[in-house]
Amino acid sequence: MGSTTSKAEEETTAQEAAGYQLLEDIPDNLLVQHNNIMETNNDTSDNAPTQEVEPPLYGDGEGATIKIDDAIEAIGMGKFQRRVLWAAGLCFTADSTEIMLLSFLSLTLQSEWGLTPNQTASMTACVFAGSLVGTLTFGKLGDHWGRRPTFLLACLCISVFGVLTAFATDYASLLGIRFMVGFGVGGITVPFDVFAEFLPTHARGKHLLIIEYFWTAGSMMTPLFAYWTLHDSWRFFVILCALPCVMSGILGAFLCPESPRWLVSVGRDEEAMQILRSAAATNGLNPDDVFKADVKLKDEHVEKTSNFTDLVSKKWRKISILLWITWIGYAIGYYGTVQTVTRVFDAGAVDGAEAGGTPEFDYKSIFISASAEIFGLVVVIQTIDTIGRVYSQVMSFLIGGIFVFTLGMISSTGSTNVAALTALAFVARACMMAGSCSTWVTTAELYSTEIRTSGHSVANALGRCGAFASPYLVRTSIPISSVGGIMLAINVVTAFSAFHLPETKGTEMGHVEEENTTTASISEAEVPPIV
Repeated sequence: MGSTTSKAEEETTAQEAAGYQLLEDIPDNLLVQHNNIMETNNDTSDNAPTQEVEPPLYGDGEGATIKIDDAIEAIGMGKFQRRVLWAAGLCFTADSTEIMLLSFLSLTLQSEWGLTPNQTASMTACVFAGSLVGTLTFGKLGDHWGRRPTFLLACLCISVFGVLTAFATDYASLLGIRFMVGFGVGGITVPFDVFAEFLPTHARGKHLLIIEYFWTAGSMMTPLFAYWTLHDSWRFFVILCALPCVMSGILGAFLCPESPRWLVSVGRDEEAMQILRSAAATNGLNPDDVFKADVKLKDEHVEKTSNFTDLVSKKWRKISILLWITWIGYAIGYYGTVQTVTRVFDAGAVDGAEAGGTPEFDYKSIFISASAEIFGLVVVIQTIDTIGRVYSQVMSFLIGGIFVFTLGMISSTGSTNVAALTALAFVARACMMAGSCSTWVTTAELYSTEIRTSGHSVANALGRCGAFASPYLVRTSIPISSVGGIMLAINVVTAFSAFHLPETKGTEMGHVEEENTTTASISEAEVPPIV
């Protein structure tokens, strides 16, 4: 009997030793989070307090290191990210106003300067041509020169040439100036990626969509600016549209530091840690508690300099091609929808204007359709972290295509039912906004840090090619019913391409294809409570 008892005690001791060995192999920050979860779950009383889990503390041992992803998680969400949001968001507002003003400026100058329809379309297309060149230039600069200086340079370019538009004296000078505005607009992916790189994983999907409200604000501000100023001076109108970028540049210079992810990727770990400590303090945390004095960032320096050919390497080829098709399709769909709505509601604006006068736009209908983007954003914010990025894109593009097709078909019959046309335009723009926002989020999350702005910029550049083609599709003599059919076909192809992209919901940035580590695969059931 004593022998049996001794044998059982030996087995129990061996099991305990094995259990403690397992615990030694688990990172400290995972154990901290596990204990917090277990304590919360064990308190089943009705009066149990609901508290957020404290961020893990790092640097308890000599020479402790942490990954940059863990460090971003540790600083939490708060005032720091809101500052970066305003700086990056106003740049999105600037992009929106500089693009949307073309719907008004092109028709106004067609009447005032006696331009042909093709010249009017070229005025819009030259901005997208400049954006194509700019996005490739700024994307490369963002990966090699740094996110912050590239962001500020893009703001400077948009601001200067946006204001100079007001001083254009003829068609040729206007085209040159607007090309440079487009060149600056090409850098819009950089502030978006900067903001994405400061966000913890759990907050990334929602907050990368919140920044899109700034784009929508620009879409709604532009018809208001046009309503207030176009009858007096189109020059004052374009100056107003340049102001958001001036504000973005000022805020970016004072509130937006360099991305720690980028700094780590180029071996500047100490600078990255200083920024992370400062961000933690701004968010109301004690940086010495979050990061102990001895903690260092894990060396993730990428020796190989990234270039555009990496996007078609074996690792990235499939993702890149699918993204490029999606971006081209969404750009034609989004900008084509915006211009289709303007064409439907302002078909006779130029013809009805007095010689050399300002066209009479249907500002009310255009404003209502622009406000649809708010609805689209509200919907996709609810779906992007539930059904995921992929299905959010697929549903949005398919429904948007159907509604813009219906809008074109009904408009071609000569219908004067403004309410029905406005409703169709509302849903079409809401869906195209939801789909395009999801595509932006997915693109930033798919690529790894050393190639992120280059990859995002190439996708954006190809999207600008689609945008470049959109005015020739919508603004020319092609029947509006045929325009609707073409737009539906493009949206179907876009949805098909997006459907085959990897899902990035809940993953670390740029780690979609990586295998789950042993640590990540340990379930709560496999880890005994730590007493």
